[in-house]
Amino acid sequence: MSTENTSEIEFPETLHEAIKYFADEDRAFEFMKRVRWPDGNITCPRCGSAEHSFISTRRLWTCKNCKTKKQFTIKVGTVMEDSPIGYDKWICGFWLIANAKNGISSYEVGRALGVTQRTGWFLLHRIRTAMQNGSVLKTKLGGTVEVDESYIGGKARNMHAHVKREKVKGTGNKALTPVQGLLQRSTKDRASKVVMTVVDGTKRPELQGNVRKYVLKGSEVHTDALRSYTGLSEDFTHKVVDHAESYVKDGVHTNGLENFWSLLKRTIKGTYVSVEPFHLFRYLDEQTFRFNERKDDDKGRFLKAIAGFIGKRLTWAKLTGEDGALPATA
Repeated sequence: MSTENTSEIEFPETLHEAIKYFADEDRAFEFMKRVRWPDGNITCPRCGSAEHSFISTRRLWTCKNCKTKKQFTIKVGTVMEDSPIGYDKWICGFWLIANAKNGISSYEVGRALGVTQRTGWFLLHRIRTAMQNGSVLKTKLGGTVEVDESYIGGKARNMHAHVKREKVKGTGNKALTPVQGLLQRSTKDRASKVVMTVVDGTKRPELQGNVRKYVLKGSEVHTDALRSYTGLSEDFTHKVVDHAESYVKDGVHTNGLENFWSLLKRTIKGTYVSVEPFHLFRYLDEQTFRFNERKDDDKGRFLKAIAGFIGKRLTWAKLTGEDGALPATA
């Protein structure tokens, strides 16, 4: 959703203004209706029919095409589905997480919105699902692209003994989760942007596969001296900087990604403290969204984040693995 689609609505510029503005239930409802159906053509999320009747007292529609005349609301078919939380609190939740540079904890969200920590945690993860739009590329990265890996997680020496026995096998920090990052450097016309992905390891097939997936063939790719990147010169202008010797050599470096790793780890260590490996990709989506949209203002980031709530659903069972399987990692 863009600001052009909402030109008739007076948008607040700050969180304080947003809280006051959307405290009006009718105003919050009309705003969410416009986000869901920007062209004004309200359709049933189940069958796509535009034949329906509106029950204003309950703010829902009854589809005339569905055989059982099923009712639907704005929330059906979105990250908000089956949520009893009002639109005003959802809107403020989106505003908070889209603009919190170092993230926001579920405890803080709970206090700010007047919900429990558990509800705040679930709400944040569903908003992160909506923010996945920020890490999905419409076009591949091009120009000069930095590629690097990092490890996320607690250090073995800081773990309680029973946790260390469970997570750390053998020597070293085996509890850390590897993450690969790709950063397209900024130019005069565009800011830099990143793509983040959790990887199983640092072997050649996966690391090079991601480079070929996200980067335009023929682009200039900068990496460190990790042997897993040997062979990229077949499809790219591959330049290497050996960190054992220097961090910058003739303009070849991965310092842009080092800056992103610093922001990410500061967010995780300072705000979230502990992140389970199977949830890590959600936190990457959050940080990637804010980084890629950092040149926009608070209102712009909020509009882009909330526009991604359509067509996605995250249930509690899927999030926690209660459906019999660990949560998906992508």
